[in-house]
Amino acid sequence: MSIDLSFDDGQEGIATALSQFCEERCSAETVKALVGGFSDDLWRELADLGILAAATEEGDGGPCEIVAAMETLGFAAFPGPLAATFLATQLVGAKERIELAEGRAIVAVGRAGLFAFAPIATIFLEIDAGEVYRVRPLSEIERVDTLGGEVWGRVERERIEHFEDAVRPLALYRVALAAYLVGVADGLLRGAAAHAATRKQFGQSIGQFQAVAHPLADGHVRLEAARLLTRSAADQLEREQASAPLEACAAYYSARRAAVEVAHTCHQVFGAIGITLEGSAFHFSRRIMQLAAQAPAPEIDAEALYFETRAAAHSRNQFSGLPTRIGS
Repeated sequence: MSIDLSFDDGQEGIATALSQFCEERCSAETVKALVGGFSDDLWRELADLGILAAATEEGDGGPCEIVAAMETLGFAAFPGPLAATFLATQLVGAKERIELAEGRAIVAVGRAGLFAFAPIATIFLEIDAGEVYRVRPLSEIERVDTLGGEVWGRVERERIEHFEDAVRPLALYRVALAAYLVGVADGLLRGAAAHAATRKQFGQSIGQFQAVAHPLADGHVRLEAARLLTRSAADQLEREQASAPLEACAAYYSARRAAVEVAHTCHQVFGAIGITLEGSAFHFSRRIMQLAAQAPAPEIDAEALYFETRAAAHSRNQFSGLPTRIGS
């Protein structure tokens, strides 16, 4: 029996509205020009749309709505601690949750002392061995510029709170990361396909050569498999299924693998122009590589085997019988 993982009318509405918002306010030129990979004004505008409040008591939505938003924001390479915000709003108190949802507070999530967006953050969460801790900086934050265009920081810190039940928030965090990775890799893949259709060698477009077309097609298959798994994990979270945390990890690993492989393929298609700051590929691929190292890893061997098996199965498109709206 198959399940329908296409977006419903409400989720499709979120994707459409955000697509228009990104087209008007977050063009490729805007993303490339952002210093430190963040804009206070752009972040507040996104918050005004209610996206950061999704899955909170004050907001309207859940995991599936977050996936619809993150796929679309990823497609535009929208900058900011998106998945981290969804994690934090599930853990902190009401006052800070509202501040996060309204874009008035920024959260830094990290591990081993390295935190994304630490220099501009007011809330710090550390992930360690599957647990989440609230931490407090003890000294001035050391700024770390990254290849991904985001400003990170090294933080000397102390733990001031342990969130005892963070299983579901971490699952939501992984699903959000997976959806964003799917979206940003989709944006890169479409750009590479368009380039292959217009770039000519030996009198014909390079997309007509099997050595170019087949890797692009393979990347599409892997990406759609990851999309299905991510939406399935979100659906399980929505229905509070016991297997949802495991599915969320599998979704993240599937999306990470697919996105990284798509980035490698697309850079080969673009050639030298793909590694230039002015080109259309680099601001996508650097975001992929940054996010690929950001999510917490599982610590239990049995679970790791499960994640690897599920991710590999979906990468082979074992679940292609599940209906989806390709490219939605």
